[in-house]
Amino acid sequence: MTYLAKPKFHHPSLPKNEVGFTRRDYEGKVSTLCAGCGHDSISAAVIQACWEMNIEPHKVAKLSGIGCSSKTPDYFLGNSHGFNTVHGRMPSVLTGANAANKDLLYFGFSGDGDSASIGLGQFAHAMRRGVNMVYMLENNGVYGLTKGQFSATADKGSRSKRGAVNADTPVDTVSLALLMGATFVARSFSGDKRQLVPLIKAAMAHKGAAFIDIISPCVTFNNHVGSTKSYDYMREHNEVANCLDFVPSRDEITVDYEEGESAKVTLHDGSVLELSKNRGEHAFRDKTAAMNYIQEHQVKGVIVTGLLYIQPEATDLHEHLNTVDVPLNRLTEKELCPGAAVLKEINASLR
Repeated sequence: MTYLAKPKFHHPSLPKNEVGFTRRDYEGKVSTLCAGCGHDSISAAVIQACWEMNIEPHKVAKLSGIGCSSKTPDYFLGNSHGFNTVHGRMPSVLTGANAANKDLLYFGFSGDGDSASIGLGQFAHAMRRGVNMVYMLENNGVYGLTKGQFSATADKGSRSKRGAVNADTPVDTVSLALLMGATFVARSFSGDKRQLVPLIKAAMAHKGAAFIDIISPCVTFNNHVGSTKSYDYMREHNEVANCLDFVPSRDEITVDYEEGESAKVTLHDGSVLELSKNRGEHAFRDKTAAMNYIQEHQVKGVIVTGLLYIQPEATDLHEHLNTVDVPLNRLTEKELCPGAAVLKEINASLR
């Protein structure tokens, strides 16, 4: 008999972050996914990002749908709030939770089947409404739980493990997120932790709908020659749009250098960050330019990764609805039912 349980013992010398947690404190249960699955690398990146951002686990809510990807929240942040919804319905449940309590950090975990097929409408409306969340789509191009059929994100002309050729046009979730109003849009690769961790940290700090599409190879059904979601294909066809890091808000650090050059900057904690400035290849605050950039590279068979679009001054669902500062789940009966006199005054103001 095999017991999938991690020991609770922590070595006393493990480093702690600013809120007193070790990296182990952000872990969950032992993964039951296939060995080598890209989703496990994403789980490790989430753990690293939350530890580095000094997130208190009890202030996180992680929601998911159905599929291999939607199992992953069980493998990290074991001391956080969690809810596993029905297939494709994670965005609406997350929206309701966010509406009730805006003080939590919300993670939405989904897959290409969960978000690009049965949940496509839910995904689109969550982006449109600007729900304050980090929506991570673990994209492997197949239905792994039902033995490897093409998903809606499988590229036209790609081959299945059994040799079938996909004849359908794929749903490009990155372009759809841009079109529907997401204010932070990125794409990454599960095999590139150096890129993925800063993107997750930046998405966590963003106010509004932050979406990250992550190509995450399925080692069982979609990691062969002919697949466009395999490890080898991604390594050969990946073009990094930008090389970024994320620095939490503190006293401003400025640096001046020319396009095409690089510069080293010493951060508040003493670490050194090397910056490189693109020669204007991709203006990631211009939505139209971002969509054109993605499409131009797709035609050439190139998968662009990195931060693709950001709207720094974005607002979220609560600002759109003009809700009160206090989370709705903390309002008392006195605030919710103020009496007939107040209702009469409100009705009079509407005449």
